[in-house]
Amino acid sequence: MTKSPQNRDSVLGMCLRTATVAAVLAIIPVASTQASAPAQEPTFTVLHAFTGGAGEGANPYAGLIHDEAGNLYGTTLNGGLWQHGTVFKLDPAGVVTTLYSFERRGDGNKPYGGLVRDSAGDLFGMTPTGIGDKVSDGIIYRISASGKEAKPHVFTGPPSDGLRPYGGLIRDQGTFYGTTSVGGSVDQGTVFSLSNGREIVLYSFNTHSGDGDGANPEGTLVRDEAGNLYGTTLQGGNDSFGTVFRLDSTGNETILHAFSIADGSPGPSRMLDQLGNLYGTTNGGSSGDGTLFEMDTGGKNYTILYTFPGGANGAQALGALVADKAGNLYGTTRYGGDLSCGAPYGCGVVFQLSPAGNETILHTFSGKDGMVPSSGLVRDAAGNLYGTAPRGGSTETCDSGCGVVFKITP
Repeated sequence: MTKSPQNRDSVLGMCLRTATVAAVLAIIPVASTQASAPAQEPTFTVLHAFTGGAGEGANPYAGLIHDEAGNLYGTTLNGGLWQHGTVFKLDPAGVVTTLYSFERRGDGNKPYGGLVRDSAGDLFGMTPTGIGDKVSDGIIYRISASGKEAKPHVFTGPPSDGLRPYGGLIRDQGTFYGTTSVGGSVDQGTVFSLSNGREIVLYSFNTHSGDGDGANPEGTLVRDEAGNLYGTTLQGGNDSFGTVFRLDSTGNETILHAFSIADGSPGPSRMLDQLGNLYGTTNGGSSGDGTLFEMDTGGKNYTILYTFPGGANGAQALGALVADKAGNLYGTTRYGGDLSCGAPYGCGVVFQLSPAGNETILHTFSGKDGMVPSSGLVRDAAGNLYGTAPRGGSTETCDSGCGVVFKITP
């Protein structure tokens, strides 16, 4: 299976970007590429199919978050009152409320990244463009419970600031952390913090390749108890295939791993388990269909846990992974599965990877129930999995479907 071309600016083509997050709660042994049948058939439910009509959003690209009451929150790239994207809420009864419609005239445009919620219930996120009547440098936005938007920060670009943030924010008490894909001192991207409305550039990346540093981080960070931040860059490193980096609390950067053609190129996010191990996925690699990797936070041990074989078993797992207490990993691939859907690439699958390295396909997308899930999954306390697919579902106002929110009960 070969990769299809990607075009960030082709929004109607759904801007299928590399977006990778991984998380587990136990150490995972080296995995094989075997697939197995589930012991019990999971239940797949489309909770909502977007239509893009009457002010509703369309094409939910980013992942979801949930609150204690079981409400889900997310963003859409398109739709809303002005067709520049939305922030939405989906309640346990399946009712979607558009909390905010982006207008692009001063308030942001097309949020690729997901949301984070503070203790007051306000939602925070970023858009890469959309200030005034021109394409610009992006913003950090806050949406209150009453649907009012504020802009805690407007990015201004190099040399003193980043620009075009494509990922999401993380929050530690009152401080937020994130990345910008470009900008900074030499226009290769930044890591920043935001506290009390003040943004500080913590680090500016300084190379595309050659001398080891990374370039162009596009994802969501993870932070450990010591205050170290971890992330990936899409370029840079020794062979320009990207890096995994650590940034300590004093702003010192360490490259933990530089990817090669055999590894593939990393997606922009990763997460940390309770034992101090990092997990992520790559695009490409030796099979061309992506890998899932594990490494320690010291960068000494890097292991490819699973190589996606393509076809029915899925290809390019570029979204968030979650884990259960038994150490099983759950995620999505945006391609593979039924290759007649979106021929010849397939519409993607939801998979489970056991600690023994066996892959189980929990759901194969058919188009009507979603296509090309790109942001992965979240898991509730009962073990239910939730995710988005940016295409598929209703074709009422979207040629390839306006996307869905789905639930899987394993």
